[in-house]
Amino acid sequence: MANIEVKVPSPGESISEVRIAQWLVADGDVVKKDQVIAEIDSDKATLELSAEEGGKISLLAKADETVNVGDVVAKIDTSVKPAEGEKKEVKEEKAAKEDGKEVKGAKEGNEVKEEKEVKQEKGEKEEQEKKAKEEPATAAHATPVAKAVMAEKGIASDKVKGTGPNGRITRGDVEAYIAGGMSVDTIMNGWGGSRNSSRTKMSTLRKKVGERLVSVKNETAMLTTFNEVDMSAVMAVRDKYKDKFKEKHGVGLGFMSFFTKAVTEALRLFPNVNAQLDGEEVINFDYADIGIAVSSPKGLMVPVVRNAEQMSLAEIEGAIKELAIKARDGKLSLAEMTGGTFTITNGGVFGSMLSTPIINPPQSAILGMHNIVERPVAVNGQVVIRPVMYVALSYDHRIIDGKESVSFLYKVKEMLEDPAKLVLGGKDPGAVLAGL
Repeated sequence: MANIEVKVPSPGESISEVRIAQWLVADGDVVKKDQVIAEIDSDKATLELSAEEGGKISLLAKADETVNVGDVVAKIDTSVKPAEGEKKEVKEEKAAKEDGKEVKGAKEGNEVKEEKEVKQEKGEKEEQEKKAKEEPATAAHATPVAKAVMAEKGIASDKVKGTGPNGRITRGDVEAYIAGGMSVDTIMNGWGGSRNSSRTKMSTLRKKVGERLVSVKNETAMLTTFNEVDMSAVMAVRDKYKDKFKEKHGVGLGFMSFFTKAVTEALRLFPNVNAQLDGEEVINFDYADIGIAVSSPKGLMVPVVRNAEQMSLAEIEGAIKELAIKARDGKLSLAEMTGGTFTITNGGVFGSMLSTPIINPPQSAILGMHNIVERPVAVNGQVVIRPVMYVALSYDHRIIDGKESVSFLYKVKEMLEDPAKLVLGGKDPGAVLAGL
C-alpha cells in the first residue's frame, strides 16, 4: 500500500497557520489526480487544496480546524485506483469472425449487457433524486461560492434546488433563484422568521480584514475631504465612443478607467498622496500601483493594477476586467493583492450616495466613488440639471497636509470635468498649443 501525504501549502510569507474552510470530499472517497479536495482560509486569501495523486483518501483534520503550514491533513492510498468508467460501448467480437451466428450472439449479448448497465445507471440516478427530495439541500451541500452568495443575499439553502452532483447547489442555481424573484407567499407573509439564531465562525480572511481596519482607525490620523464631480463631460465621451472602443479593444469603456487615469495624473502632481509611512521614514514611489476594490463572493477584495500611470484607458479597463473575473472566481493570487500605493473604491455600484472610506494600510489615502444622481446645480447663474457624483478622499494627516488633500481631490475633479486634460497629462489644451 502506497500512501501519499497531503500537506498544507504555504499561502505566502509570514503565514504560519491556516484554517480548513471546507472539505470537498468525504473520508474514504476515491479521488482523482489534481481533483480539488478542500478549501483553505488564510489571513490573506482562500486557496484550493488538490490531490497530488489519485486514490482512496483518508482525512486527518476536521473542517473548521486550524492547522499549521506543512501539517499532514490527509493521506491518499494510491493502490486504490479511481474508476475510469466504461471505456468501450461494444466489446470486440473475437472468435466470431468465422461464424455469423456467433457474431450475432455476441452483439445481442453486448446489447443485453448495455441495456442492463443503462437500467442500473438509471436506477442509481433515480435513487439519488429520491434521496435529494427526502433530504432537503443544506449549506453543506453547496459549493463554497454558492454558500457565500446565499449568505450575502440572506437566502436559506433549502429554498434553492441544487442541480450539481448529488443535488449540490451551484452558483448558477443561486443566481437562477435570485432571478426568479420573491414568491407570492414571501411577499404576502414575510420571509418567515422562526425566532431561531445561528453562529458561524468568522473566516481567517474576515478576521484579518477586521483587525487591519480597526488598526487603521486607531493608529492613523485619518481625515476625509469631499467634493462633487459633474459627470456630463465624461458621460458624453463614453456615450460617443463606447461602441467603437469595445469593437477595437474588446473591453467596455467604464468610468473606473477615467477615474484611475485622473488619479494617476493627480498623484504625479501631489506625490505625498502616493507615499507611505514606515516608522519615522516616508517612502515615496515614482510609480502608481492602483488598488481597485471589487466585490467577490468572499467579500471586498483589492487587486492591484501595476504601473497604472503608464496605461491607456483600454489597458486599464482590460486589467480591471481580468482582475474582477479572478476575484469573482476566487482565483486571485497573493501577489495580485499586495503592494498597492493608492486605492479606489466604488460604493456607487451598490447605490451609495456618500461615505468615508477607510485607508487600505500601509497606503496613506483612498478615493471613494459614489452613485451618479441628477441634481440641480448653478451654472453661469442658471439652475440646470446635471449628473453629479460625490467623491471622498480619506487620507493620513501625518503625511498629507489638508492643502495637499484638497488640491489633489480638486485636480481629480478638474480632469474628469474636462477629459481633454486626461489626454494631455492634466494640462490645459490652450496652454499646450501656446507651448506653455
